[in-house]
Amino acid sequence: MKPTAKQVAHEADVSISAVSRAFSPGSSIDPAKRQRILQVAAQLGYTSPARRTAEMISAGTVTLVAGDLANPFYPLVLDTLAKALQAVGRQLLVYTIAPGTDMDQLTPQILAARPNALVVTSARLTSDMARACRQHGIRVVLLNRIQSDVRVNAVACDNHAGGRDAATFLMARGRRRIGFIGGILDTSTHRDRAAGFREALQAGGQSLFAEAAGGYTYRGGYVAAQAMLTQKTRPDAVFCCNDIMALAAIDAARELGLSTPDDLSVIGFDDIPMAKWTSYRLTTIRQPITRMINEVVNLIEAGAAVAIDDTATSILPGKLMVRGSA
Repeated sequence: MKPTAKQVAHEADVSISAVSRAFSPGSSIDPAKRQRILQVAAQLGYTSPARRTAEMISAGTVTLVAGDLANPFYPLVLDTLAKALQAVGRQLLVYTIAPGTDMDQLTPQILAARPNALVVTSARLTSDMARACRQHGIRVVLLNRIQSDVRVNAVACDNHAGGRDAATFLMARGRRRIGFIGGILDTSTHRDRAAGFREALQAGGQSLFAEAAGGYTYRGGYVAAQAMLTQKTRPDAVFCCNDIMALAAIDAARELGLSTPDDLSVIGFDDIPMAKWTSYRLTTIRQPITRMINEVVNLIEAGAAVAIDDTATSILPGKLMVRGSA
């Protein structure tokens, strides 16, 4: 039989209501009495109803930390992940942080919630956070990013191949002044897409004609594209590190009286729903969101079959979606 609050009250020589107050943060009770009650409860192995409820909830919980929900790609990821977890009887708890801020600020809250797993996307996982999660038996999976400085599993699109495909496509269309609008420079998505793009250009006997960083935002992409397109000699094509910057580049070109793809070919990356809008018809690299999410859920459901500190990385191919912008 599990120990009861009545037994704790008897052993500690207090009322049952005092036991309840001892387990309620902020309740009115003498500190010494609270300490005596908690010591007796620990000796008897008593767990309060509130804690038992929290443990039952956390047993099926997955926490997601995202740093860029303003980007339309990530709400799509969130929706797909939530549905996939619900299908296997799990719940999703979401934390958001401002882009570029320290994720360690969330460590106490995440550990207190005691989720089964932590999924990190569009945010940088620190080694301290990874270590704390391992110590508490919380599996960590990086989604749409890779970090070599932490021992965790990762699932990502083949960003390098996507960048290579974009460059190859533009060169095959006869473009010779090809620009690149990157994202956040210290992210794996930016680095891999840029590396693949540059390598393909070099293999085709070309080099970047123009380059700028747009920070993965519409405003950043618009400013970068406008600066490129107002030069005396402007690019005839641009590859943007995500779709929202590519849409901004199209808008910037239109405001300058340029048309796509005649004056400027534009390629994005992600294939967000807006990419299909008839006003943009954006050529882009589609990320395999459903397959990526399925890989993440499989890692979470694998349990002890996959080590907490495993470093397996699953790279899934994207697909070039040819539309009217290039």
